Parts: sequence; structure tokens; C-alpha cells
Amino acid sequence: MLAHASGLPFDDGPPIAPVGRRRIYSNQGFEALAAHVAEGAEMPFERYLTEAVFRPLGMSAELRGSAGADVYGTLGDAAALARELLTPTLVAPETLTEATEVAFPGLAGVLPDYGRFDPLDWGLGFELKDAKAGHWSGTLTSPRTFGHFGGSGTFLWVDPDRALSLVVLTDREFGQWSKTAWPALSDAVVSEETRAAAG
Repeated sequence: MLAHASGLPFDDGPPIAPVGRRRIYSNQGFEALAAHVAEGAEMPFERYLTEAVFRPLGMSAELRGSAGADVYGTLGDAAALARELLTPTLVAPETLTEATEVAFPGLAGVLPDYGRFDPLDWGLGFELKDAKAGHWSGTLTSPRTFGHFGGSGTFLWVDPDRALSLVVLTDREFGQWSKTAWPALSDAVVSEETRAAAG
């Protein structure tokens, strides 16, 4: 489910592909995963997420509905998460390594609102840049860059090779503007960081 290889559709409904055969972005998969975690933790998933992740990282974020689409927080919250993913203190390094390696290699799929990729590499919860052309994280981030973006016009990427991360929160829904602005902004940030490191 974390690798979007469960065969479940984007929203509610029966599976639309066998497990491990196609990369299908699925909020329903995250709902099922949240229910599984809640059962194992013997508490509501919202409470688990708050107590195990948000509060230890100093975040004020909240889950207000779907585990796949309804986390609300501040730019500071997103930056705290990016810092954790860049230099883990809560997440075990081995777990982060596993989460940022390709799960179910070779699967083709559709990156929501971007189009079909073959392969569409995904880790455990993170989309992986790898060798994708026209990636939303720009042309200057390394192939090891991983992250996520959402329909709310928000994104977070981490480039472990550059020891750099970038988070953006907006009040505009994802659209054509995002496909132009995000890569340009990402390239500008990487260029500035490269200049600063050299000078």
C-alpha cells in the first residue's frame, strides 16, 4: 500500500489490478493502511500519528479525515518533517533507507496530474525521482531525490546527495502552474545552494 502497488483505485472501490502489477496512486490504500496501524496500536490512527510522529518532531499538524489526503499543518511542520527525513532522529536510518529505495521495481503507472511513467519508481510512501525526465523537483536535484506533492499545491522533496530539502505550501490547487513553477523554483534553490557552498 505504501508503494501504491496494492491494485486499489485512487478512491473507494474494488481492486482494479492484481497486487504488485501496476503503480496506482491510491488514497484508499492509505486508508486501509491507517486502519491496520490503528488495530495494531489499539488506538485511533489520528492519535497514533500525533503521538508517534507529530509531537516528537515538534509539529502542530493534525489529521482531519482521510489518512491519504487530510493532514493539515504549517510551513514549520513541513520543514520539521523535511529535517527529519534529511537527518533522522526519530526514524531509524535503516527504515528510511528502505523507504527511499524502489519497492516493486519496474512497475509502470501514472503520476497523478503528470502522466504515465515506465517505470514509475516509488519507495514506501515516497515518490522517487530516479531517472524521470521532466520531474517536478527540477533538473538539478540528484536521482536519489524523494518526496511527495499534493493537490493542495504543496510539495516536499529531500535530496540526500546534496544534503538539501525544499518544502512549499500554497493556497492554490495543483494545476499547470505547478508544473512550470515547481521545477523552476527547485532549480533556483539548488543553484543558489551550490553557489553559496562554492563561495
